[in-house]
Amino acid sequence: MLLAGASPAFAKDINVQMKNQGADGVMVFEPSFVKAAVGDVIHFLPTDPSHNAETMPDMLPAGAAPMKGMMNKEAVLKVTKPGLYGIKCLPHYAMGMVALIQVGSATPADLTKAKAVKLPPFAAKRMTANLAKVK
Repeated sequence: MLLAGASPAFAKDINVQMKNQGADGVMVFEPSFVKAAVGDVIHFLPTDPSHNAETMPDMLPAGAAPMKGMMNKEAVLKVTKPGLYGIKCLPHYAMGMVALIQVGSATPADLTKAKAVKLPPFAAKRMTANLAKVK
């Protein structure tokens, strides 16, 4: 029996490609900025070989489970907490292969914390551009 007025929320599946070459240059996640809701599932797809996707420990909402994908395999992140999730490809992190997942509304504290994380120069440049998209 269905409950009157019940409207269950449905999680979305969001695909992010891991690429050697993309619109923003070499070694990229596409898209590199994703806005999601709690419960959504982000699929990091190895479009090109030699990539992985993993969360950055210093850019993860409190209480959110870290994720570390295997090389050349799809990595799946179910976002369970609102906030900002920093993602990197470990082999290409120094080359700037980073992404940002915004889950729900980001607070000023979330942005301040994310901007304070020390990243390699190329990663910092791309992450700064992603952080500018947070609303």
